[in-house]
Amino acid sequence: MDFSNATTYIKVKDHSVSGEEFELLLDADLELLKTHPQPAPGKLGRYYESDDYISHTDGKRSLFEKIYHTVKQKALRDKIKLIQNFQPQKGKLLDIGAGTGDLLAVAKANGWDIAGIEPNDKAKKIAESKGVVFMEGLEAIADESYDVITMWHVLEHVPDVDAQISELKRIIKPDGVIIIAVPNYRSYDAQYYGEFWAAYDVPRHLWHFSKTAIEKLFARQGIKLIKVLPMKFDSFYVSLLSEKYKNGKMNFVKGFLTGWKSNRKASRNMEYSSHIYVMKIAKN
Repeated sequence: MDFSNATTYIKVKDHSVSGEEFELLLDADLELLKTHPQPAPGKLGRYYESDDYISHTDGKRSLFEKIYHTVKQKALRDKIKLIQNFQPQKGKLLDIGAGTGDLLAVAKANGWDIAGIEPNDKAKKIAESKGVVFMEGLEAIADESYDVITMWHVLEHVPDVDAQISELKRIIKPDGVIIIAVPNYRSYDAQYYGEFWAAYDVPRHLWHFSKTAIEKLFARQGIKLIKVLPMKFDSFYVSLLSEKYKNGKMNFVKGFLTGWKSNRKASRNMEYSSHIYVMKIAKN
């Protein structure tokens, strides 16, 4: 992707770890934002060194974490239901960025042949205690191996999106399903919080997607978008964190109201805080 002619969309800080400031550059044709500068791969790990990075822990220390993990249980059931709606025949499921392995553990209990990919050793160790099996990387996977591939809030962390999409196309079966979930910077809560919007999460999030960006990026590699679905809880979760970044503390009432307003507006314009994209290889 060529961002040589991109314009600055907004400047944002890393609110959770380093306090450093980054630009988000806009590719107007793709409606895609790029974090600039992007840390070198060898230096990116230090930006994840926080006990507050919830996807890498099963911790329930604070009220916020307890709420997160309670809601997560319903979200897991909904994800399995979604997967099986689009791929009724249970087969091989790969979850890229599996975190602490909860989705794969539930999928395994529901009869799926599961595997995960997760770069964080701490999260991987927790997942392995739940019976999750890991692949070392996509390059070790044979062509047309999986019936379903999922990436839940992972694509925004990937340095080379085009190469990642190419690998997804290589390892998915011809009739398989690819499910991607990412934040949506065009949502109301993103516009409301601006530089304090927690889902920018720079520099861990290297890319920031719109619906147009996802559809175009996958289409140019022969993958067709067949369904866009909302992740309604994300507006509340992100708004609560954004309140903390903006005002120094979590205002549960204001965060909840902003999340509710974001979902209400999205019910009309279909711009939710996060979206789930369901895709298949296009038929010639």
